[in-house]
Amino acid sequence: MNSFIGWIGGKKLLRKEIINRFPENIGRYIEVFGGAGWVLFAKDKHANMEVYNDANGDLVNLYRCIKYHCTELQKELMFMLNSRELFYDFASQYNVSGMTDIQRAARFFMIIKTSYGSDCRSYGCVKKDINVMIDYLTDIQKRLSKVVIENKDFEDLIKVYDKSDALIYLDPPYFGTEKYYSAQFSKEDHERLYDTLVGVKGKFILSYNNCDFIKNLYKEFKIEEISRNNNLVGRYNDKKGDYRELIITNY
Repeated sequence: MNSFIGWIGGKKLLRKEIINRFPENIGRYIEVFGGAGWVLFAKDKHANMEVYNDANGDLVNLYRCIKYHCTELQKELMFMLNSRELFYDFASQYNVSGMTDIQRAARFFMIIKTSYGSDCRSYGCVKKDINVMIDYLTDIQKRLSKVVIENKDFEDLIKVYDKSDALIYLDPPYFGTEKYYSAQFSKEDHERLYDTLVGVKGKFILSYNNCDFIKNLYKEFKIEEISRNNNLVGRYNDKKGDYRELIITNY
């Protein structure tokens, strides 16, 4: 199934490449930088235990409301419209004090769905069928029914869930592109992520941008260079452009 939202750095175009590299006999699947969850949603089930995590509290609140309060969230969304005025109203409202988690989740959902490129900053001017989006949340709730949803720092999360039968999938903010993400991620965080992964008991698969800093940092692991279409280049220049990425594994 598809994700219910877009997100900066989402893996819609790369998910098959990633899943094709999954090892067999996974006891637990841990998605550390969850975002839109394209890899999670690509299969009905990756393992008996699944964990979705993200550092963005608003995003995690949305996931939790879908999992535990889907009907109430759908009711809240029923009377919302796709419009420029409401987009900026929602952007200014969803974190004010006194807002319930469901009200906050509904406004954040609309901001994601109606913003340009899901950047949550500017109105997208794109037609969206609100009813279709609302109905699809029922399917998302079913998929999330047995998924643990966390809002932890990556190092803490891995320490809690890492086991010998674990597959840890990581899609951190790409090096040099951190400004596009709401959660701060510094060069030191990239190095801290490496230090954390060196000592894991389970297997990890890591997606990154193709740059010398990352290739040098992970040089003792298996690194594959792959390319995908840059859909924005194709959309605006009438030609396809390649965007090069890395898939790094410890197995």
